[in-house]
Amino acid sequence: MTAVFLILFSWGMVAVKSRRQAISLAAAGAVAVMLISPPRVLAQGSLVGAIQAVLNVINGVIKTSLNSINAVRSAISQFYQLTVWPQQLISQARSLITQTISRYRGQLASIFNLNLKSASLPATQRLETVIRDAQTGDFGALASNYSAVYGPLPTPTTASPATRTLTDMDDALAEDTLKTLKESDNADNLTLGTADQIENAASQAAPGSAPFLTAASMAAAIEGQALTQKLLAAELREEAAHLAHRNTLRKQAAAFASQVSGSIQNSLQPQQ
Repeated sequence: MTAVFLILFSWGMVAVKSRRQAISLAAAGAVAVMLISPPRVLAQGSLVGAIQAVLNVINGVIKTSLNSINAVRSAISQFYQLTVWPQQLISQARSLITQTISRYRGQLASIFNLNLKSASLPATQRLETVIRDAQTGDFGALASNYSAVYGPLPTPTTASPATRTLTDMDDALAEDTLKTLKESDNADNLTLGTADQIENAASQAAPGSAPFLTAASMAAAIEGQALTQKLLAAELREEAAHLAHRNTLRKQAAAFASQVSGSIQNSLQPQQ
């Protein structure tokens, strides 16, 4: 009976996962030893003898098991610190990231925040300010300032329907492109903020978290590519509009030439 108890108790001490569980199991084992031990005669059944028996169990089997557990845990901890996640190399990587941030972040921020405004007149300055403010909630101000600089749509009494149509379409595409630029500038600011957060997290990242930071970086890069594609699409739309405008002017010129030719032919015909 005692041998079976010792085997089960030793297996339990090896299988425990925390110090609290080991202490609890040791106490339970001591109580079990007291219960299953054969009754002693009155001369040997004193309280001192029972306490001594418990201490012998704790200092014997339990102490040996605890020492073995601590040795295994220490070996595993050293394996992780020296082989899986070397502390020295991790510290070097964090130091490199911190140095890179301190060396380049301020310079890049100064480049991104350069004042490129060049307009000198009040109306053009207001339009340029709205174009470059990287906000998406002031499209109405953009439309009014654009009209103040480039003029409103001609009235039906001052321009032909074809001219008004071309002018309206050109203005619409120009404003669409400017709105897209404002959206892109706003998204760029968010992307730069995300990049700073990823850099800060990388300088303090725990071992094993590199894949998560890599995934976040890849997501930010994909978002940047999407913005680039959106700007390229806006540029292509603008170029297509220019081609359509020039072709419309050629068509109008051809129609005007045909009208002039017909008028000349009619004027050269003999009068009846």
